[in-house]
This record gives sequence, structure tokens and C-alpha cells, in this order.
Amino acid sequence: MPTQADKQRKRPKQDRAKETRTRILTVAAHLFGTRGIGNTSTNRIATEAGMSIGTLYRYFTDRDEIVKELTDGLFLQVEERYSRLLSTGADKTPRDAVAEVIRIAVEILIANGPLVRALVADLQFYGSGIPEFEPRLRMILKLYLIQMLGPTRGLDIDTMSFVVLNAGFATALRSVEMENEGLDRDTVIDQTADMIGAWIAQVSDAQKV
Repeated sequence: MPTQADKQRKRPKQDRAKETRTRILTVAAHLFGTRGIGNTSTNRIATEAGMSIGTLYRYFTDRDEIVKELTDGLFLQVEERYSRLLSTGADKTPRDAVAEVIRIAVEILIANGPLVRALVADLQFYGSGIPEFEPRLRMILKLYLIQMLGPTRGLDIDTMSFVVLNAGFATALRSVEMENEGLDRDTVIDQTADMIGAWIAQVSDAQKV
């Protein structure tokens, strides 16, 4: 049975492994954002991270796996923030709820702007992240809408959650470039929330009549 001393000796190795993996992802995200995914090789990532290519391959089999890890990390951040909505959104109007959903995604995507631009440019964002995470994100939003709207008999809550998620994410993705296009990000978010919120409220009120 391992002694406490044995465990203490092993822990630094585990910590170093985590640090090495994190360094690879951090360097890769920076290079993808500045050079583009297609122009960034695993050799370049290893060199910039200060390690041999053999060390990098102990953690990732190829560049695609690094891309997937980074993409999944973005969606996990969104999923975690959306999960918190379930404990905070009961008293919000549909309009304010939609605005919050969009702003959460925008905050995360803007914070990772160069990486997001690289992923979108290389058509990796949808390809590696959405299929796995969309059902989970949609379920969270579905629960959020049910919590906010109350009884939903006869209400197509599945369609609502689909529209909120996809329209919200489309706005969030475009928000990374909005300032370069001369658009005010907050205005676009507010107007998107106004339109989707009004639609949800109208459908909900019609079901109550």
C-alpha cells in the first residue's frame, strides 16, 4: 500500500503533467489566433512551448486533437455559466433572460477572440464542438425557460430552446468581429434579445388565452 511519502513524491509529477498540458494548449491557442490553424504545425507549437515534439505527442496525438480540446474547453465554459442560470433566472422577463444567455456566450467568446476567429476561419468551431455540446446546452436552456415561464403545457419549449441557443450563438460568434464592422455590440445584443424575447412572450401569452 502506498505511503503518504510515496503519494507526495508522485504528486509533483502529476502537477507537472497538468502544467505541461496546459502550456501546450495555451501556446497552441495563441499561435492559432495569430497565425491560423492551418499555418501552425505541432512542431511550431512544441518549439514555442519549449519542449520536444516527442513530449508534445505524449499529450496529444496530432494538431486536430489540440483543436478539439480547445474548442471543447470553450463550450464547457459556456455550459458551466449556463448551468448557473438555473439558480438565478426565475424572476427574469423573457427579454432579459435571452439577453443574459447571449451575453454569457459573448463574454467567453470575446475573451478568446483570436482563437475563435481562427476556429471559425478554419471551419473547426462547428465541426468539433457543436454536435457534442448542443444537446446539453439546449437542455439547460429548456429548463431555464420552463423555470422562467412556468407551466408550459401546449408550449413548444423544444423549439424555443433551439431558437434561443442558435440565434444567441450566432450573435455571439459575430460579436467577435462586430467592432471591426462598425457595429455596437451591446446594441446588437439588446435588439436580438428584444426580438427573441418578444416572440417568446407572445407565444407564451397566446397559450394562456
